[in-house]
This record gives sequence, structure tokens and C-alpha cells, in this order.
Amino acid sequence: MRIGLFTDSYPPFINGVSTSVAMLKNALEKKGHTVYVVTVNNSSIKYDYNEESHILKIPGVPIGLYDYRLSRIYPLKVINIMKSWDLDVIHSHTELGIGILARIFAKQFNIPLVHTYHTIYEDYTHYVNHGYFEKPSKKIVEHLTKFYCDTTAKEIIVPTNKTYKLLKDKYKIEKNIHIVPTGIEVERFFLENIDMKLLSSLKRKLNLTKKDYVIIFVGRLAKEKNVEFLLESQKKLVQENTNIKLIIVGDGPDKEKYEDIASNLDISDNVIFTGKIPWDEIQYYYHLSNFFVTASKTETQGLTVVEAMASSVVPLVINDEAFDGTVTNQINGLVFESQEEYCKDILLLIRDSNLKNRLSNQARIQSEHLSTSQFAENVLVVYERVIKEKNKYRFGFLSKIYHDLRR
Repeated sequence: MRIGLFTDSYPPFINGVSTSVAMLKNALEKKGHTVYVVTVNNSSIKYDYNEESHILKIPGVPIGLYDYRLSRIYPLKVINIMKSWDLDVIHSHTELGIGILARIFAKQFNIPLVHTYHTIYEDYTHYVNHGYFEKPSKKIVEHLTKFYCDTTAKEIIVPTNKTYKLLKDKYKIEKNIHIVPTGIEVERFFLENIDMKLLSSLKRKLNLTKKDYVIIFVGRLAKEKNVEFLLESQKKLVQENTNIKLIIVGDGPDKEKYEDIASNLDISDNVIFTGKIPWDEIQYYYHLSNFFVTASKTETQGLTVVEAMASSVVPLVINDEAFDGTVTNQINGLVFESQEEYCKDILLLIRDSNLKNRLSNQARIQSEHLSTSQFAENVLVVYERVIKEKNKYRFGFLSKIYHDLRR
């Protein structure tokens, strides 16, 4: 099968969508398929096509939101390159920029379009409206989502039941929606694949000792990730045990704000801000840790949770549908409702090593069911469905002409 993945986010840019698309490309190629990627270039004027890796980068203009760039909607300069791929299916991973290109190109050349809805944009409208006109902003998001998902894509993919309910129950999307959890290369995070010398060196660099109990958060440092919850909780935890350390991995617009909060709470000695970490090093930070935590309620799945589980790190997650099916309370992790409950859970795990080890083992086992191979298999089912529908329509149309001519 010849597959085109269209995305605004792709490595070296790091976020959940970027990781998901990269994992899917690698897994599909391992299964013998030819996969092309259309994405945004860091340059606002330069086109870049790597024939060997099948990656086409289109000039992108910064929009002032993290590292995101917006591409030209229909760049004529590369249309012939894309036509030469002779794609069987197009899979878009964004609604704007490259997503619009995917929609136009698919329609013009009669290529079935599958779309993955990765981001619940309702949770991010504050970046545009700055707290004003919240209801109208969310309504606009709803209409744009319905337009893209219900009028252009043939089949929709979502990573969790949470997103499925949003599209079906609230937005009333009528197209078929497939729940396909994103897979990751879990093997990369397994303890047996970790260089212990590198791990020891990193531990020394961060001044961690054997006495420390390490909690890790990995993600963008911004309002929607609820990092303040973690810092306020850390203040309470340190009052109980001064050996509890919190590692915050990532960067974002609120990084300095959170550093100031840590300072004001007088917990700077127990909180480590690493900044942005290269993708191929992140597994070592998980293996420094005993526990992983997220209090974000804006996730569609939360791939960092899966990464932690593959690293045998016990996940503690806030009660949110995004984590259903990944973290099962008291089986492979803990689910909390409040700061009080979260702090209580951490202190319990520190005291009860048997519980910690049991959850750790089950976390690793569960992660193996979220491999990239299974991810690719599930996505291929959707591809085959849209291709079959296209062929049925085409051959059905020809059959109708044939019968009409015989009358």
C-alpha cells in the first residue's frame, strides 16, 4: 500500500502528534508499506524533499504558539512530486495548514482520506481569545471540526473513548469513528535496553541519591497541563519527606512562571526543571524515576503515560477519560481525584514497596499491548475500509453504465 501522512508536527519537533505520526510511519514501513510524509519546514521559504526517507517539507510561517508553523494551503511547486507517489490513501493528522492541503489534494485526485482527530481544541481556545468570548470560541471550534471531519474525511480515527464521545455526542459527527490508541516503540523504554553507565552519569548530573524518591512529569509547560497542581502538591509532600524530588521535563510558555512558583513555595531544592530533552534521551529520565504523574485533563491519550509504563514506572493520573484503558486503578497504576488523594497515594507507595513493585510490573505488561505494530495493524484496517469503499463505488458506477448501455 502507498500511504501519505499529512501533518503539521513531525520530528525534530516534539509533541504527541509528532510522536504518533513518526511511530506510525516506522511501523507501517516495517510491515512492507511505502509511506510518504508531508509536513512543515522550519524555513518560511525553503522546500525540502528527501527521496530516500520519503519526507516532503513545505515552508512554514511561525504563528507565535510554541514552535508551530502554518504552511501554504496549496503549494503548486510540489504537487507534481505528490502526484508521482500514486497514493492509495491519505491520512491527515491536522485540521489546518497541511490538513487543508490533504483535503484538497485528496479530492482533486480522488484519493480516499482518513483523518485522525488528535487535539481537543476546546481546551486551547484561551491562547487565541485570551480569556474573552469563551463560548463563541468553543462554538467556532465545534463548527470547524464538524466541517473537516464530517464533510471531507471518509473515516475518522480517535485515540480514546473521550474523544469519540466529544465527536459523536457533542459535535454529532455522523461519519464512522474508529477508536485506535496510538502505539509507541515500547522496546526503547524497557530496562534491558538502557545503558546503565549513561543512566548513572545522568543521576550524578542531577544530584540524585539512592535515598531520593523521584516523581517525573513530562510535557509542555503551559496552563492546560495543570503543572501548578504538581508544584503545590510537592510542597505538601516535601513537608512529609524531604527526599521526595520532582523532575519536570519539558519546555513551554509558562516555564519561568513555574520556576518562580517553586521558588516562592520554597521547594526549589526538591524540583528539577530540565527544559526540553532530545527525543532519543527521554527514556533515561523515566528510568531515574519511581513514579510518573500527570494532572492534565486536556489529553486525548497521553503518550507520556505509556512511555512511563514501558519504563516500569508507576503512573499516577488524574481521573479523566483520556487515561481509561491505559491506567487501571490499583492494577497498573493509581488514579486520583484531588491533591490530598495524590499526596496520600505517593506516600503510600513509598511505604508499601510490595504495592509499588506490583503496579510497576503490571504497568510494563500493559505497555506491551500498546506497541507500534498493533497500532499500525489497527490503522491498516481503516485504510482497507476506505479503499474498499472507493473501489465499490467506482466499479458500481461502471457496472451501472454497462447495464444502462445494454438496455
